[in-house]
Amino acid sequence: MPIDFATQPLAATEARVLGTLMEKARTVPDSYPLSINSLTLGCNQKTSRDPVMNLSESQVQDAVDALKSRHLVWEASGSRVTRYEHSFARTVGVGEQHSVILGLLMLRGPQTAAELRGNAERWYKFADSGSVEVFLQELAERSAEKGGPLAVLMPRAPGAKEPRWMHLLSGEPQMAAAGEGVAVVQELSVAETYRALAQRIEALEATVSAQQAALKKLSAELGVELEV
Repeated sequence: MPIDFATQPLAATEARVLGTLMEKARTVPDSYPLSINSLTLGCNQKTSRDPVMNLSESQVQDAVDALKSRHLVWEASGSRVTRYEHSFARTVGVGEQHSVILGLLMLRGPQTAAELRGNAERWYKFADSGSVEVFLQELAERSAEKGGPLAVLMPRAPGAKEPRWMHLLSGEPQMAAAGEGVAVVQELSVAETYRALAQRIEALEATVSAQQAALKKLSAELGVELEV
């Protein structure tokens, strides 16, 4: 039975652990499978991670145990130190390219098709951004019988040139709400600006009126007629 991530979403730590295992399997195969220590270091990298995390080994172990219960991670055999490997593509039922895209989205957050293609260089060489778009569409249109959609095209963020894609393995992303919040802040900023300008104009008008009154008084005392 396929995993329904809409009703059983991955926790943020689980997505980070799973994404890290998927990354290291492709980028450093000689060091894979990973021990808890190596996996923790990979999860807490300062590069190629969004957001950057600071997980403890116990947190990583808890995430591994949760992923094991869903058959997304396995304990590797043949080593004195316990090591772990993922079985994402096989368990979820997606192709290699789909797996690469989802792994990158788990590790780096929302990305455009062009960003995904660039970031995937060490994982898989896509022909072009168009081919990435095709796989993203397939993930977005995945049928309910297979477990439902696994990716979604998000609304274009304020200031961004293109909309970005995000995975649905951890439930519906919250960027839409965040975008609405940014819009509200922008509206408030505009209102505050207009209010400040109105106050400034009012103060300038008062200053001009006072100066005109003083000038009239002075001209009357001097017996000089003002030309307006």
